[in-house]
Amino acid sequence: MSGAQGGTGDTVTGPETPEQEAPQQEPSESAVVVAAPAAGPFASAPVLLFPHWRGPSAPPGRWVLGAAAAVGLTAAVALPVERPGIGWFVMAAVAAIVVGALARQAYRNDPAPPAARAYAVDAAWAIAAVALAGVIAVRDAEWLVALCMLAALAAGSIAVAGRHFRSLTFSTMAVVLAAFRALPWTGRALRAARQGDGGGGARTVVATALGLCLVAVFAPLLASADPAFARVLDDLVPTLDDTVVTRAVVCAFAAAAVLGCGFLLMAPPTPQPQKGGPARVRRVEWALPIGFLVALFGLFVGVQFATLFGSDDYVRRTTGLTYAEYARGGFWQLLAVTVLALGVVLLASRFAPTPTPADRAWKRSLLAALAGLTLVIVLSALRRMWLYQEAYGFTTLRLVVLTCELWLGVCFLLVLVAVLRLQARPLVREMAGAGVAALVALAALDPEGFVAASDVGRFETTGKIDTVYLGRLSADAVPALVRLPAQQRCEVLPRIAARLGEAETDWPSWNASRAAAREALADLRC
Repeated sequence: MSGAQGGTGDTVTGPETPEQEAPQQEPSESAVVVAAPAAGPFASAPVLLFPHWRGPSAPPGRWVLGAAAAVGLTAAVALPVERPGIGWFVMAAVAAIVVGALARQAYRNDPAPPAARAYAVDAAWAIAAVALAGVIAVRDAEWLVALCMLAALAAGSIAVAGRHFRSLTFSTMAVVLAAFRALPWTGRALRAARQGDGGGGARTVVATALGLCLVAVFAPLLASADPAFARVLDDLVPTLDDTVVTRAVVCAFAAAAVLGCGFLLMAPPTPQPQKGGPARVRRVEWALPIGFLVALFGLFVGVQFATLFGSDDYVRRTTGLTYAEYARGGFWQLLAVTVLALGVVLLASRFAPTPTPADRAWKRSLLAALAGLTLVIVLSALRRMWLYQEAYGFTTLRLVVLTCELWLGVCFLLVLVAVLRLQARPLVREMAGAGVAALVALAALDPEGFVAASDVGRFETTGKIDTVYLGRLSADAVPALVRLPAQQRCEVLPRIAARLGEAETDWPSWNASRAAAREALADLRC
């Protein structure tokens, strides 16, 4: 992207070049404005981390400022103060619509607009962000809400900035970085407005703000000096509680984030060619270590087919352990093996050269064998964890780890396809997308409700249950726990009810899981 747009009704600048920055003429109302970079520590010099990201040459237009104000006011009204709730979903939906409109406006006059596939990828990340925010409205588990909240913010940033940064890490932080750089950019719009109205309106706003600051300093001093004046002041000035201050801060942060989105969309970083390339290595230097690892994994997989995929009798004879004990002992080691093997495959696919057909054949065969054998190890780890949970009961930690192992299996499938196609491009973004999909699927499963239902079913079969653990679960578990017999039910549910508290007084904090739990607990007799 080389152009920078100022918004609807604003002038459009072409590519930023030194020849354009040189003129310092007073433009007429109908002239095309090509502004030099603004003065200030953020705009006059490139950012340290991104020296090629100069930012827009024109100040933000009415579209950007209006979008920032709209999202800021929505955040002040909709974001919940008491407890997480449906307000997060409302906020995410409004932000997605507004920023999507900004992106459409920014790309309308772009001489090199993104391809349709790039639009589809951005839209998928935006939908994922809204879906993750929606989880906060239907689930009560604090750990799940926190994960979804962080993932929603990261997915939203990637939707805006993902294609402009090679690093996924910087993509998740790009909107925050752009928000800081957008502060002096917004100041340029305020200075332009002051010049446009002769300075009268802007100076009045500044004078009003200064007067309010002076009143805020002297009024408390005078009130503390005279009780009669303090009573009069209390009657005249509305009380500002912590909620009002919190909402004002939230409004400011949300508006700054949208300004950052506008800053990035109007003039994203210029793509820079990579310096150098991967070091060339001979075939034997990478094929030999990969071959040793393939042999080791092949031996392990052979043993697995005879033990873990065999009968309980065989496991007892060969190891002296039950299925569940055997499964418990090796899952974490296999999880570590899976993660390390994924790193090996990614590095080899990136740095192993393929100048000849023989090199390509060796690379396909060795890396495909390593990825395929690791997939079998993933299946072994998944079976171990499932057997362990069936024997000792389900917990949210075990379920989350099981989900992570499934996600790693999907990552290996992606790597396997890339290896067969001899694709050297990193698959970090695709893996991150699979991770977001896994988190959404986990939230849809309702992990704490699933764990509670599984443990209740196990209690009905075996008579074993951990009421202390179940009492620590959130409102998500209540619909399943009401099926317990009276004695166990009265040990578990009062603890959850005590943490649940009274119904929320503001609509942004409404949560479907908490509402359903209160309805189920209303008839509880203990």
